[in-house]
Amino acid sequence: MSSFVAAAVVGSTATLLPIATATSSAASCSDVEVVFARGTTEPVGPGFVGQSFTDSLRGQVGDKTVGLYSVDYPATDNWPTAVVGVNDAGAHIRQVAADCPDTSIVLGGFSQGAAVAQLVTADAAAVPPNSFAYGTTAPLPPDVADRVDAVALFGKPNQRFLFLIGQPYVPLGSAFVSKTIDLCAINDPICSGGLDPAAHNAYPANGMVAQAAAFAAGRV
Repeated sequence: MSSFVAAAVVGSTATLLPIATATSSAASCSDVEVVFARGTTEPVGPGFVGQSFTDSLRGQVGDKTVGLYSVDYPATDNWPTAVVGVNDAGAHIRQVAADCPDTSIVLGGFSQGAAVAQLVTADAAAVPPNSFAYGTTAPLPPDVADRVDAVALFGKPNQRFLFLIGQPYVPLGSAFVSKTIDLCAINDPICSGGLDPAAHNAYPANGMVAQAAAFAAGRV
């Protein structure tokens, strides 16, 4: 389970990394592919919110098969390394779009992972020079962006939190605004002005995971 992350002290520079590659095959194509980035300090995998979201989505799409890809990135307090996750998620989405033409893609993330997912959607012109994503990531081309049918963000860091870690706010890409659900629990200190650390871990229990899954199910 993810722990609440207070104002993190992060490295001042990001390692410039090539866009990661991902593998897939037509034989393994699911009807829906969830691409989810876990929160800070969670063990490797989709994280507790990502797994709960995927399970809920599976329960709402009938006979459709739902695959789950866990974004591969450090998820540590050194936030500039999140660029690894942006590139990994983007590469996997590109690969699924190429190999699985009938698969609906759902992008999601929790906490730092929500920031990763939002940066995957970002328009290149909206990424400022002081962002760790500037010059180190590539936006999804329009035909690939069209393949992402829904985006689900949970506890995404707000501008106040990003200021504390020295990062600018980068908005959702214009192609993704209408297909994104962005959820923040009441008093979650990462995405709201609240001060309740427990609220940051409450998404599966407070109904917001089921709400996001219903939103995604209606689009895939």
